[in-house]
Amino acid sequence: MLGTRLALLAPMPRLALVVGDEGHDASFKQHEGLRYSARDAAVYRAKLAGCPVILGTATPSLETWHNWMLGRYERLELPERASPGARLPAVRTLDMRRDEPEHGLCKSLVSAVEERLARREQSLIFINRRGYSPVLACEACGWTAGCERCTARMVLHATDRRLRCHHCGAQGGIPRACPTCGNVDLKPMGRGTQRVEETLAARFPNARIVRIDRDSARRRADLTRTLEAIRRGEGDILVGTQLLAKGHDFPGLTLVGVLNADSGLVSTDYRAPERLFAVLAQVAGRAGRREQPGEVLIQTRYPGHPLFAALRGHDFAGFAEAQLAERKAAGFPPFVHEAALRAEAARLQIAMEFLKEAAASIRAPDEVRVFDPVPHLLTRRADLERAQLVMQSPSRPALQDYLKDLSERLFESAPRQIRWHLDVDPIEFD
Repeated sequence: MLGTRLALLAPMPRLALVVGDEGHDASFKQHEGLRYSARDAAVYRAKLAGCPVILGTATPSLETWHNWMLGRYERLELPERASPGARLPAVRTLDMRRDEPEHGLCKSLVSAVEERLARREQSLIFINRRGYSPVLACEACGWTAGCERCTARMVLHATDRRLRCHHCGAQGGIPRACPTCGNVDLKPMGRGTQRVEETLAARFPNARIVRIDRDSARRRADLTRTLEAIRRGEGDILVGTQLLAKGHDFPGLTLVGVLNADSGLVSTDYRAPERLFAVLAQVAGRAGRREQPGEVLIQTRYPGHPLFAALRGHDFAGFAEAQLAERKAAGFPPFVHEAALRAEAARLQIAMEFLKEAAASIRAPDEVRVFDPVPHLLTRRADLERAQLVMQSPSRPALQDYLKDLSERLFESAPRQIRWHLDVDPIEFD
């Protein structure tokens, strides 16, 4: 059986093997309806069936790596690439403080693309942000186009000249003038895949440029045809998001250029470096999958960061051990167990009061620490105000017992105007 998360719930009376492909991927966590981790469920189902489970990945989650270090998992390595003669690509950082980008691209990256075009090899420019620009702003008064339903900015999409919210799906036209001061000179700030495609088309007018993101590949059949054309060499420069980062084999692709990598280094989410390393390692793996050597160029203002040093050396083990040491010192998973109680209401005060009352309704045992409720970073989404409180414990049984009592109380007494859920082992805190 081949399937997604839901396949784990299918009846298979003679189950003998479970394989979780890309076992690190955050998409294994179900965030709507019945919330669960398909990766953890796969491990548990294999245990019930008495059969092996394989979590295949080049960048294991830190929880998986920690379980291997504790002797709970066995580690099997594939030291060579699948194609004969193929080697891991050379990874270099481009210091944006010295090699100042023009229209978002460093001169060294532009030169590398020119070399591939001359050799009739393919290049991939990776930026994990779709649309034309993440912000439309007025430089005169500082106004930015925001979503009326979310505490988020609208993203400018140039192909259909629309502003879209990537959180709730709201959209609207581009204003002719600033609604605050009347200035007609509104500027796009930052870059997405559409703007990078436009820049490359102006710089390389004779190159065949293919953009792949959720906007250009809305239907699976269209994406399949585009990928097959790329494999046949019908494209010189690819521009894409995570849709191109993993699972694809492009024989002629020898160069990967990474834009906007630094955003993962300054995030408030303690899992951001782990995600950044995983996506960069995955996208780097698209280069040099045949005899021609591959090269990866990462634009950054922090070339000395340990994460980039680990990428240059293809040293996931060193990166994982450093991250685990930081998490242990800070008291983060996998050294503690977490859960989050999240609430949505018409007003933030209602959600916050609900969480305070919920925390006070059940006395937490000494092993469980309950933090004060706080608003989400994205406080309003789709016209609902959101808040959460986090619970931590070094003992999973103690946390589970507390959550059982808490959920029973909430099902009995939670007011109807509140939407709430418990997220065990949360992986996002937006």
